[in-house]
Amino acid sequence: MEKVNLTPKDIVKKSFSTKMRGYDQDEVDAYLDLIIQDYEKYIKETQRLQMENDRLLSKVDELTKQLAVSKTGNTTRPAASTTNMDILKRLSNLERHVFGAQVNNDEGNRF
Repeated sequence: MEKVNLTPKDIVKKSFSTKMRGYDQDEVDAYLDLIIQDYEKYIKETQRLQMENDRLLSKVDELTKQLAVSKTGNTTRPAASTTNMDILKRLSNLERHVFGAQVNNDEGNRF
């Protein structure tokens, strides 16, 4: 953020010298110019932060959607309680079922 010329305390404590018809107009104008510069900086910074906030919110939405999609994709994976031993047993049973008939047929053809 750009350096700010005035703090709220500075504005409150500011006193203007008086002339015959009131405050020195040039001094007041110079002070108001400083205030205007500061508010322009605040506006610029607020707009920048708003844009960054919008960008980050859209990123959060995108990541939330990705997370939701990845969670629904996890349903096809085996349960965490399934161990490697369980998987090997299932594979062995499948091989026995598929190739068992072939092995039995091959052994019968030999004799």
